[in-house]
Amino acid sequence: MLNVYHLLVTPYYLTLFGSGQLQAEVWFQLHSFHYQWSLALIIFGIHLVLLGYLVYRSGYIPWIFGIALFIAGAGWMIGGLGPYILPNTNFDFTLITAFGEVLFTLWLWIRGWKVQEPTVIS
Repeated sequence: MLNVYHLLVTPYYLTLFGSGQLQAEVWFQLHSFHYQWSLALIIFGIHLVLLGYLVYRSGYIPWIFGIALFIAGAGWMIGGLGPYILPNTNFDFTLITAFGEVLFTLWLWIRGWKVQEPTVIS
């Protein structure tokens, strides 16, 4: 994003490229950032899916948070894949899946510090 700002506020680039080429470069830079951001969301979604699995399998964090994190991760991955698979489709509805992250964070703040490791019976 700083590249776009630098292109737009530096008069030298307007004289170097001309108006049409400068607009094309700004458009390219903005869309390049969008695709990079989407790839980062896919990686973050994979992280949440794995975290959800671990939370679900753990014995000392409620399993419902694992399911919520898994759904949140799937939502971020679907939203991140959108520009690559269906670029003209609006995937903003997947943001509602982030609700699981908020619930898990609140649980960690309120109750998580009191969690004790479960006893293992051999």
